[in-house]
Amino acid sequence: MTPDAHNSDDSDDQRRRLEREKSLAEQINSLRREDEVLYNILALDVWALAKTMDEFHPGFWAAFMKNREKALKRFMEEMIRSKPTDPKRPPFLK
Repeated sequence: MTPDAHNSDDSDDQRRRLEREKSLAEQINSLRREDEVLYNILALDVWALAKTMDEFHPGFWAAFMKNREKALKRFMEEMIRSKPTDPKRPPFLK
């Protein structure tokens, strides 16, 4: 194999690798955008449901937010409790 052919093969391999990386990056960005859209749709659905319920049952929104805060606190406490300890992590991150 001539040195030119070897360089050509290397540049082809590098070009294919770069194309794969670009394609993968585009797929990741697409998934991120889709995730954000789904999150926004879900947030809108929750808001619409709570708004509608507040019209039929005044005070529903306040109770909903209070319950949401309690649930979030319980969830965070459970996550902290069940988080595996890593002795290599600094104390403020444990």
